[in-house]
Amino acid sequence: MAQIFTPQRVDDFPGCVSLREWCSSPDGSGRGQSDGIANRRTLMDPTPVSYDSAGITLAGHLYTPASDGSALLPALVVGHPGSGVKEQAAGLYARLLAEEGFVTLAYDSAFQGESSGQPRDLEDPAHRIEDMKAGVSFLSTHKRVDPDRIGILGICASGGYSLVTAATDHRIRAVATVSGVDIARHFRLGPDGTADPAAYQSLLDRAAAARTERAYGGKPESMRLFPDTIEQARAHGGEYGAEGFEYYCTPRGQHPRSAKVLDWTSIDKLATFDAYSPIPMIGQRPAMIIAGRRAVTSWMSVAAFQHLVGPKAFHWIDGASHNDLYDKPEYVGPAVELLTGFYRENLASR
Repeated sequence: MAQIFTPQRVDDFPGCVSLREWCSSPDGSGRGQSDGIANRRTLMDPTPVSYDSAGITLAGHLYTPASDGSALLPALVVGHPGSGVKEQAAGLYARLLAEEGFVTLAYDSAFQGESSGQPRDLEDPAHRIEDMKAGVSFLSTHKRVDPDRIGILGICASGGYSLVTAATDHRIRAVATVSGVDIARHFRLGPDGTADPAAYQSLLDRAAAARTERAYGGKPESMRLFPDTIEQARAHGGEYGAEGFEYYCTPRGQHPRSAKVLDWTSIDKLATFDAYSPIPMIGQRPAMIIAGRRAVTSWMSVAAFQHLVGPKAFHWIDGASHNDLYDKPEYVGPAVELLTGFYRENLASR
């Protein structure tokens, strides 16, 4: 069994790899000085697909590499961040990895985006995990996919979900996370882990009130995720809050279907979720954790890494914050290069 240890700082443990910033591209085009993966991007139009997840129809985008069609290919399920949709970070990573030879599936989680399910804007950890397993099932039956060579990638909240999914679905041969978080701890303890857990009790009060109002036939208000301005976001959540606002609420990354609110019952569904305790069940299947050196959320990536008991690797992306790894070429490029090598090695034909 691999050693489990507690670092004094998030970079004080073995296995860390620092990457120099590269693929500099201030305009976000991916055109920089380095000849890296982000600079080799070509347009790849996804195929819209739909499939069932425990009675709810999910909407997905399937990215299929160009090939002669004679050989079955490895495949990846790519999960989006909390409040995100398949057209944002998940779609970017899915497309870039498809260009490296993987069949990839980005999708909208149940109750969100173009997927069905009521109430809308619900964050249900149990169903989020079911959605990932449904993606594995979809890929397993696809004519271009080798069902014995499927991995998963989770970004942000999907990072935590992907680890639990891998722990409980033995069809998954390899799992990786980028800016991964346990979204329940994110809400209970804050993005940097310093919030007073007692504050979550007031959120549970609101969730309880929403359930009662709905029982009476009412339509409760939703929980707002973002304030009106980036200045308000910075005042409330520091640079992390401002960066989240910039990505989701400005032309940088906004999408009309990404969630700006959550159904209040998400709060009590999140209350008891724990992304860490199932991680040892991944066993000897390989895992890779990628985090930004400046990310205030990186303590959750470190904690996940500590719980892994099999082959594992942790990589820092120097200079990157949590949200930088969603879309900025100079950070996404190194992450995709790491992921490509990881999946090629661990989803190789047996």
